[in-house]
Amino acid sequence: MAITDPLGEAQMNHITTIGLDLAKRVFQVHGVDQDGPPVLKKQLRRGQVVTFFAKLSPCLIGMEACSRAHHWARELRAQGHDVRLIPPQYVRPFLKTNKHDAADAEAIAEAVSRPSMRFVPIKSPEQQAVLMLHRSRELLVKQRTMLINALRGHCSEFGITASRGASRIDDLLKIITDLADTRLPAWAREALRVLMTQLQGVTETIRHVERHLQTWHRSQEASQRL
Repeated sequence: MAITDPLGEAQMNHITTIGLDLAKRVFQVHGVDQDGPPVLKKQLRRGQVVTFFAKLSPCLIGMEACSRAHHWARELRAQGHDVRLIPPQYVRPFLKTNKHDAADAEAIAEAVSRPSMRFVPIKSPEQQAVLMLHRSRELLVKQRTMLINALRGHCSEFGITASRGASRIDDLLKIITDLADTRLPAWAREALRVLMTQLQGVTETIRHVERHLQTWHRSQEASQRL
């Protein structure tokens, strides 16, 4: 798909506000001038974004807040632009037609220009990195819970139960590793050992992530106050 620039450099410098709809590969740009009418509707491939905005005079750029929006906000700020991130639910009321990339970019351009609009602070790479640690831990905890539930459920098929609580799962692990306990058939014991190994690995990984979070916490005065 050929991407052409319908405006000359002089016209591009008249753009005051841009709505940028982010995507994995092709981004949609909707630019307006100070009087409000659209003067630019354009698609950009990922590799063209920074180069394109480097040629523009500083303007107001709006994007829907999402995980990758913070990266692009920092990139475009470095080019001298005023970048604002908008919660997606605040953009939705400005859609004038069915949802598609061009309509989304137009709605973002209108939403970002509203004086009462609320924005999301742009995160630094360090802030995003810490949030990634938290999200990774959250995922691992869910996986640990799934493994514990699977072990409990499978053991109960043979009449083997343990008290409630994640800390009591060790009682089941002792039974699984006890070859003298004949309540578990050999193949069942083998299947449970696979789950047990995964549980031990996930548990150790969670501890590893938590150590990193504790290290970060001790280095941040604001986090310690909270």
